[in-house]
Amino acid sequence: METTFTPPLPGGTWTLGDSTVTRFGYGAMQLAGPWVMGPPADHHGALAVLREAVGLGITHIDTSDAYGPRVTNELIREALHPYPESLFIATKVGATRDAQGGWPTARRPEDLRRQVHENLDSLGVEALHLVNMRMGDAQGPRPGSIAEAFETLAGLQHDGLIRHLGVSNVTAEQVAEARGIAPIVCVQNMYNLAHRHDDDLVDHLAADDIAYVPFFPLGGFTPLQSETLSQVASRLKATPMSVALAWLMRRSPNILLIPGTSSTAHLRENIAGAGLSLSDEDVAELDGIGH
Repeated sequence: METTFTPPLPGGTWTLGDSTVTRFGYGAMQLAGPWVMGPPADHHGALAVLREAVGLGITHIDTSDAYGPRVTNELIREALHPYPESLFIATKVGATRDAQGGWPTARRPEDLRRQVHENLDSLGVEALHLVNMRMGDAQGPRPGSIAEAFETLAGLQHDGLIRHLGVSNVTAEQVAEARGIAPIVCVQNMYNLAHRHDDDLVDHLAADDIAYVPFFPLGGFTPLQSETLSQVASRLKATPMSVALAWLMRRSPNILLIPGTSSTAHLRENIAGAGLSLSDEDVAELDGIGH
């Protein structure tokens, strides 16, 4: 039987809790319908993207039962269950969905217990690899104690329903507070070339071997726009998005990427882009965007 050679994914691997995962992962949010509500327009295409991701060697998938809701988790289960032993699925709790497509917070202990059980059910697992406690709101992190919510998740971890804990959309103070309650393996915040507010946090976490997982690595619903980024991309004969992903991989070894797409072709483009080689001069020029 003919075999196809698949080159290594860019960035190598990172130890996330008790698992080794690829630094280049996949974020499943875009598999749901418009504005992350309802089913995808192309159900079979969504399954193909997930199978392609695993087939290309990706071992880190990010999801949430709130996406759809339930849609991305059920697609993951349909496409990949029974899961390969190497596959690490991260999810998050702390928000739900309303009929208008909003993201109202849901952080009371009973809300979090319900969400954890919903993720277990929709993914078809007995324990979740990683649960991120999402704080803040759609505008970003907000100050305030994380203790009650995070203690609830730590209790569910003690009960064996969660293997590892992380935090999302948080301030540096909330990271420190969470770490005082239970160990964390990652922080998931918005971060990209143009949004560098977490620079110090990225470096602090790297020193403690904690992963930093940027969401919206390419700008989110509003793609990154920068004349400098476009100039560097033109010089390298690459797309601006490829350069932005390559910069993140170069920024720090503890950064794990989870760009999303609903297209197998775009998935391969993202992987190739993240492996783009940037010179020190390129990086210095790009660093000026966020400063």
